[in-house]
Amino acid sequence: MNVGTQSYSTISYEMLSDLLLALQQICSDKDYISLLHGAGLEQPDDPKRARVSREQIVTLYQSAALVTGDEMMGLWSRPIRNGALKQICSSILGARSMGAGINRFTTFWNLVLDDYALDLSVDADHATLSLKPRQEGSVQRFGHMLMLKLTHGLASWLIGREVPVAQVHFAFAKPGFAQDYTVLFPAECQFSKPFSSISFETQYWRLPIQRDPTELQNFLTRAPRDWIFTSLKDHSYALRVREVLSLSGFSSTVSTASAALNLTPRTLMRRLDQEGSSYQDIKDSLRRDLAISALQEGQAIEAIAQDLGFSSASTFHRAFQQWTGRTPGRFTRP
Repeated sequence: MNVGTQSYSTISYEMLSDLLLALQQICSDKDYISLLHGAGLEQPDDPKRARVSREQIVTLYQSAALVTGDEMMGLWSRPIRNGALKQICSSILGARSMGAGINRFTTFWNLVLDDYALDLSVDADHATLSLKPRQEGSVQRFGHMLMLKLTHGLASWLIGREVPVAQVHFAFAKPGFAQDYTVLFPAECQFSKPFSSISFETQYWRLPIQRDPTELQNFLTRAPRDWIFTSLKDHSYALRVREVLSLSGFSSTVSTASAALNLTPRTLMRRLDQEGSSYQDIKDSLRRDLAISALQEGQAIEAIAQDLGFSSASTFHRAFQQWTGRTPGRFTRP
């Protein structure tokens, strides 16, 4: 299984739970169950261990927008009608630079969003988009994440490559699934800040737009597949080790991984610890995510166990249940 690791990354079911709660408020019970079934999701016995793949997120996102008629799926107090993202992108394509395009993006959202104003500030070093509340209310964690991720995804698409991010702040407390934000944003995410915000270095802000209207439909059709997870790995040693493991196989040791990154084993272990991770955690999470993808593709359990370096299918079965709280066979069934 020699693959690009980010395509096979997963997030915690807990992160998705805020979106699911919003959907329950605007969907009939029948439609809600149908959306979950279509995405291969179910209420897990242990949400802290359950994982959700990129394809499941994409399927839920696309189906929920159609069923609810709301491209933000109940995350904000006012529905964002279908076609809004297309109008935003069409307007942006006429701008001269990425920065000018994101300025149009901000203007659009400030016309249709009641909950927050998108504030755009640019200085000599950074351009920062912040969500500033227009009214009192609790913070919708998934909504804030999705708005910042949409900003980053659109900016990256406009210039034809993923834009590095200087910083990401969230106006809510650090959740138990905070490490999942690593696969979403190419920057350290900080929590309990006054406002949720995302910042770019101004050198990228001035880059010209590389897209034309003929490319727009494919971007919209695939959304959010191409931008929900980051492909930049340099900001996180955990992601860099994950990539080394993917390319070299699961027989790699801390010594071989640290050598590949031009570090000593002790330095690598210390930096992983600072990120709240460990070599074994990274190895297990990669095996888990590859197993989830293979199961969803219909591969045989015995073959998956062998590919991932397990001595037997039964050993893989026990490990998978420990990782996700579900058996391999149950994971493939909604």
